[in-house]
Amino acid sequence: MTLVLEEGKQVALEQKSTYAVVAITKHGVELARSLHATFPQADLFYMSKFERGDEQRRHISLFEGNVRLLLPSLFQSYKGIIMIVSLGAVVRMIAPLLKDKKTDPAVVVIDDKGEHVISVLSGHLGGANELTKEVAELLGATPVITTASDVQKTIPVDLFGSRFGWVWESGEKLTPVSASVVNEEQVAVIQESGEKEWWTYDRPLPETIKVYETIEEALEAKPNAALVVTHRNLNNNEKEILFNGVLYRPKVIVIGMGCNRGTSMEEIEKVICDTLDELQFSIKSVKAICSIDLKKDEEGLLAVSQKYNWEFTCYSAEELNRMQIDDPSETVFKFTGAYGVSEPAARLYSGAESLSLIKKKSGNVTISVAVIPY
Repeated sequence: MTLVLEEGKQVALEQKSTYAVVAITKHGVELARSLHATFPQADLFYMSKFERGDEQRRHISLFEGNVRLLLPSLFQSYKGIIMIVSLGAVVRMIAPLLKDKKTDPAVVVIDDKGEHVISVLSGHLGGANELTKEVAELLGATPVITTASDVQKTIPVDLFGSRFGWVWESGEKLTPVSASVVNEEQVAVIQESGEKEWWTYDRPLPETIKVYETIEEALEAKPNAALVVTHRNLNNNEKEILFNGVLYRPKVIVIGMGCNRGTSMEEIEKVICDTLDELQFSIKSVKAICSIDLKKDEEGLLAVSQKYNWEFTCYSAEELNRMQIDDPSETVFKFTGAYGVSEPAARLYSGAESLSLIKKKSGNVTISVAVIPY
């Protein structure tokens, strides 16, 4: 396939992979073909004048014209772009395409000899830093990463907990809090829930980063910035910690649920939202809905899970009956074979000894809520 690049016209790409590799020189093409053979997640593009005859068999795309005209299509289609082009030229070509670090793809540059792999754009959120390391390892090259938190081996604020699925409540303070971290100002970490293994370096936390048991303790210490990890909604006094802070939502809330057959998605969703509001829990921290396997095809439960991208896990009656529960029901057993659904399902998935809500009946829905202990 040969793409003809023309000014003002966007080309249609036959995207097969997550990343794109682009080369425009003789040596660059040799390097790109070698990388393409060992990096199957990438589609390869190079100039048609370097055609070898095996491009169709190897699913390689050729192009004619200025590579600059190819970039708008690559930016829209790929998670990351690996360019074997000089760094200065890449910077000039991508400048008009940049929008936001939350949406721009990763851009990585390799020199013509394959000696250095450079993270250029979207190092953290876009994954260019990790892509740089991976490509450098494949080529036996030196990775070049300039992101301050990576270089200093400290907390990357915009990616804190991302490998566990943590999400920010708001990204408004990401930049100033990141500045506090890399400038070695006093930073408080307050973690009430979520995975504990977030420090991955083989050295202690920097002295400027201190972990506190409670928000109250952190406020008394008057830090320059804060990272708060909790599934709770903060009260007005606690919100003071966010004057220069980022609030992270770990995926720790498990919802056990039973319902009558045919219960609407809207009713299920309302019960969940109302219950979380009563508990003062954030919906962003929900990880899963759990029920009995009789409900594995329940449309309302499936629809809510899909809307919020939650796991939907169902257990057999035998599995549920193995759990010690506070409120067994002969009526539930008569219809399901289990002495409870929402309560044992929440206990079984979460592994929690006590529940935040043992059981509440609301209309056609029964709900229990647990927090995964770490």
